[in-house]
Amino acid sequence: MRIVFTTKGTSWESAMDPRFGRTEYFLIYDEGKDKLLHYDNRDSANDAHGAGPKTAQKLFEFSPDILITGNGPGGNATTVLEKTGVIILVGAGDMTAKEAYNAYKNGEL
Repeated sequence: MRIVFTTKGTSWESAMDPRFGRTEYFLIYDEGKDKLLHYDNRDSANDAHGAGPKTAQKLFEFSPDILITGNGPGGNATTVLEKTGVIILVGAGDMTAKEAYNAYKNGEL
């Protein structure tokens, strides 16, 4: 299972980024391999329009099963993500990535 977190940094201790389209980083955790990767998405801050769908397209490159974020993606990005079967979990905006992972495992998101 691959879980992607929207974060403000590149480690488990990073604060979650409540945004999706303009999140600073994706933190990607591959549970099967127990491997943590990251993707720098800070260039999306320069997008005047369409950051959500563009970020959703980038997300597909990581083949996620689950997306954990703060407020959730906007309407257009949600439509794109739902068509691919990605499970979107929200409510992790005030957590670290590790806290969000634990909340997910405990069914709290």
